[in-house]
Amino acid sequence: MAPFLASNLITIIMITIITTSPQLVLTHPNLIPPYLSQLDTWIVHNMRDHANRKATQATLHFDSKLLSAEDAVKIITVKQDGTGDFKTVTDAVNSIPSWNTRRVVVFIGGGEYREKILVDSSRPFVTFYGDKNDVPSITFDGTALKYGTWDSATVAVEADYFVAVNIAFVNSAPMPDGKRPGAQAVAMRISGDKAAFHNCRFIGFQDTLCDDRGRHFFKDCYIQGTVDFIFGNGKSLYLNNRINSVANGMGVITAHAREDEGDDTGFAFVHCNITGTGDTFLGRAWRDRARVVFAYTYMGSLIDSQGWSDAMHSERDKTVYYGEYKCMGPGSSSTGRVKYAKMLSDEEAKPFLGMTFIRGTKWVLPPPKL
Repeated sequence: MAPFLASNLITIIMITIITTSPQLVLTHPNLIPPYLSQLDTWIVHNMRDHANRKATQATLHFDSKLLSAEDAVKIITVKQDGTGDFKTVTDAVNSIPSWNTRRVVVFIGGGEYREKILVDSSRPFVTFYGDKNDVPSITFDGTALKYGTWDSATVAVEADYFVAVNIAFVNSAPMPDGKRPGAQAVAMRISGDKAAFHNCRFIGFQDTLCDDRGRHFFKDCYIQGTVDFIFGNGKSLYLNNRINSVANGMGVITAHAREDEGDDTGFAFVHCNITGTGDTFLGRAWRDRARVVFAYTYMGSLIDSQGWSDAMHSERDKTVYYGEYKCMGPGSSSTGRVKYAKMLSDEEAKPFLGMTFIRGTKWVLPPPKL
């Protein structure tokens, strides 16, 4: 935030610069800043850890269940060589009692864990924490043909308050070829509320990340796929993530599933980096009222000049909400964009530029330090 200036004249000049420059937005400590260099300061202000919140009594409006759970953290370890508490992630998850009320951190040693894992709704407050120097991968090859799309996920989380740090979620099923039926293959399905992912990787092709429902926060992650590789009806903030298309032909990043005008859902991508191959669309109108916004995001040349697709449902052109705000790169040009895409004003962008989008000031904490 700019320092207070006593001179009215200087104040007027500063306001004029801020509101008219194409590279700046009205500043506020709760709004994500326009420059990545400012992001660390914003994080400190908006993501205070549990101990800091308690010490400064900044807990009045914070989630009381979460605060209580963080008071008594339990750590269990998974290592393939047998030196941990468990050899498999599945066994570690199953050891957590139903209706657990404390944070349980599952520290996962390096290596590939070939497992299909469900964290069911009776196990909230679970954290998967990988070794940052030897990031573990949880890998399976489930497909829609065998399991259905929803249940093909390598890891499915139906519990609230889930956190993942330094984990690769991989669906190793082969890339769809347009001929093989049921080739959709989910790496992660997140269906619980108030989940956060830090420095994670989501690897797959079609339908990689099922952002199914609930409020979620993704930061410093890598998300890879071909078609609809971020899909679902969640309400999620994606901050400083790399989004990489590996499509051979047409690619689609998002397929948001909002159907009713009253649904408080949507995807907001802020300070992301879109790279890769294919003739790729930012999103397609999978459902009538899909809501997706990209802000301060670099878009490579892979992005189709139209930007968005109505999936051959022209009636949805009037109901979807597709927005872009101060993005950059060769794929960000508004020339050729579909008419129903919105180039957002400062005021229109504000709801998507902060923790308030997911009510994150009430529940998002920085990752634990182990």
